[in-house]
Amino acid sequence: MLPQRNIHALYSGRKPATRQHPMRFLAHTVQTMEPWPYPFWIAHRGAGTLAPENTLPAIALGQRHGFRMFECDVRLSADGVPFLLHDDTLERTTSGHGTAASTTWQELTRLDAGRWHSATYAGTGVPSLEVVLNHCLQQGILVNLELKPSPGQAHATGVAVARCVRQLWPQQGLLPAPLLSSFQPAALQAARATAPELPRGLLLDTLWPDWLESALDLGCTALVAHHALWNADLVAQTSSRHLHALSYTVNDPATAWRLTELGLDGLITDRIDRFDPAAKPSRPCP
Repeated sequence: MLPQRNIHALYSGRKPATRQHPMRFLAHTVQTMEPWPYPFWIAHRGAGTLAPENTLPAIALGQRHGFRMFECDVRLSADGVPFLLHDDTLERTTSGHGTAASTTWQELTRLDAGRWHSATYAGTGVPSLEVVLNHCLQQGILVNLELKPSPGQAHATGVAVARCVRQLWPQQGLLPAPLLSSFQPAALQAARATAPELPRGLLLDTLWPDWLESALDLGCTALVAHHALWNADLVAQTSSRHLHALSYTVNDPATAWRLTELGLDGLITDRIDRFDPAAKPSRPCP
């Protein structure tokens, strides 16, 4: 155990008064991290590709497969309503046309967000963030909200999503608050200014310059990186700065095993039909 004066130095950012082996210091640093309150497995966009992404039926299907946490993409309508949609445009996953940012919420409610996937889901609506959060609270499930701003809307999206979560999600409830993540630091900064108590995660598809400093400046609790980026060095970097480690989008057993062996805290997957959400991955058979 570190002497009391060195514990104070560790939290204040000053170098401890006595020298220690680097790995011992890293171990003490890791021990000061808050326990990760979320499940290891997170269902990507509700149910991966088995149901229309970012819809309530997708989340319900993920629940039937035993998943307890879901990743969803959130952006704003033309009149500022946060709702679930991945793309900047409507064509791929709805019956609409044009950009999400130029479409009002009333117009979005008339779109079909399920027929593109299969006839089974025809008539599925585009869900608002409010509806999704209420569903999660009623079902006792958790959610990772990726802030997915349309061009020029990073600040507005961060504010609107954080405000909606703060208004609907009990701060002293039994369920951990939604994890807000984004590739765009400006969106996370706006969310932090609006509701600093909500946990945040920086998404990375590449290790751009100063990514670690940005994550720390944003007060992030997690780094959510593409699975190919993770190695022992990156895990050590994040752990030494009190950041939890998550990865996307992990769909094959070999990758899942490798990341588990590295000590990651959570994996986001499309393959809700392949992995057991109640267990960490085991070594794949040769």
